[in-house]
Amino acid sequence: MDKPFPTISVVTPSYNQGQFLEETICSVLTQTYPSVEYVVIDGASSDGSKEIIRKYADELTYWVSETDKGQYDAINKGFARTTGEIMAWINSDDKYTPWALTVVADIFRAFPHVEWITSVNPIRWNARGQVVHVDFTGGFNRHSFLRGGNFPVSGSHGRRWIQQESTFWRRSLWERAGGRLDCSLGLAADFELWARLFQHADLYGVSAILGGFREHGEQKSIHQREQYMREADQTLRSYGKWPCSVGQRLLRDSIWKVFRQHSLASISPQLRSLLHQTGLFYPASVAVWKGKEWEMITGFVV
Repeated sequence: MDKPFPTISVVTPSYNQGQFLEETICSVLTQTYPSVEYVVIDGASSDGSKEIIRKYADELTYWVSETDKGQYDAINKGFARTTGEIMAWINSDDKYTPWALTVVADIFRAFPHVEWITSVNPIRWNARGQVVHVDFTGGFNRHSFLRGGNFPVSGSHGRRWIQQESTFWRRSLWERAGGRLDCSLGLAADFELWARLFQHADLYGVSAILGGFREHGEQKSIHQREQYMREADQTLRSYGKWPCSVGQRLLRDSIWKVFRQHSLASISPQLRSLLHQTGLFYPASVAVWKGKEWEMITGFVV
């Protein structure tokens, strides 16, 4: 593949996560990918995080430790310091797999029409940094997302988040979608960003494991889960497709439970067309490794 390597810009917002911060930083800096911009924005931590960041200062594109207006303000500030074609953020207690950025670059180089991607096999790390769970989400589709397909709450057929730690997008898409995270949301600005990105481009799945969420019990997303859910719910309602009727939710939930394991199976174009005509199955494109190259297949979600 003779296309140039796109620069990948990664931002880490940091605040009093010194226990895990060095692992996060190293998960970016030890990537074998040759063209990375890495920015760390620390919110004036008081737990030694600043000293950890300074230890790697020569390898960072930019860093600062100063009072900010929260996680999403820090991420916006960080992205304003970057220029890369591909963008992502990784929180200061999470981390990437060692091969993540090479896979991401390969996908974007091989498929110029693809504007954002995420893994269909998200992982969770424990507090020790060990992989303790690998999930399977199936693919992704805008219509399914707006009906709650990626909103795993009671009353939704969705049982799969779009994992922020495994999501990457082109800067051109970011700019078309407003070029910012919504700081009026305290917790679910990532979910709101996905909703905006979906208005401009399809989300493509990737079979490779790219990154993971670290479960250590002290995350805001755990202690303030109800607030996150309220903000995500409000986001979906603003697009007018959620909540689905009770009948639709029950039907889609049952269908997904039965067909989930077959959602990326190779099926004939005729059968695929028939499934889509029912209005219950949506096409979902996923990049998979076929021995020598990445190839795009079309599965389904409900």
